[in-house]
Amino acid sequence: MPLIPEEPQIHESAQGPRATPAAGPAPTPRPVPGPRSAASPRPGHPGPPRPKPPVPRPQPDAAQPTPSRSENRSVPQIQLIPAPADGALDAAEEAVDLLLETGRAPGDILVLTTGEQHPWAAHELSFGDAAYWAQHDARDDVFFADATAVGRASARPVVVVAVNGDDEGAAAQALPLARERATALLIVCGDPQRINAALGAGV
Repeated sequence: MPLIPEEPQIHESAQGPRATPAAGPAPTPRPVPGPRSAASPRPGHPGPPRPKPPVPRPQPDAAQPTPSRSENRSVPQIQLIPAPADGALDAAEEAVDLLLETGRAPGDILVLTTGEQHPWAAHELSFGDAAYWAQHDARDDVFFADATAVGRASARPVVVVAVNGDDEGAAAQALPLARERATALLIVCGDPQRINAALGAGV
């Protein structure tokens, strides 16, 4: 009796090689990634999708004129306040007061005079040229200067010019330089005809 069950156990161990043919049909369903290459190209074939980027290349060429527009934006706005020569300084002071009341920082404002100096500038210059320009460099307050010194003054957001002198040559030299010093706003107080002639364009 015990010999009979031992024989079938030997036959079951012989079934081991049958497991190897079962593994054979398993790799057959793996060739699925083949059709995917038609829908989405493989990384080894990036050539076909790359011809699309050359289409936007003409766009940067069209964007090149945009920096010229940005340069136009850097040109300050110009405001003209009509005033006689003897009242140009008062008009400039009123413009400064209005700027300060609307929130403009005092250090953002430079005031130039083409004729007689502002009383503040004359007073501060009495303490010496170095101390006077040190206040300009500190940029803590409104700075008043003679138009002949505009070349020494640094740029500020707002430049106010009082055309309070009779010398038309001084205004013609000062206004173009004042416009270069103003980064946001140029306010000119004086005779509109003289101002327009000095700036070379209607204001």
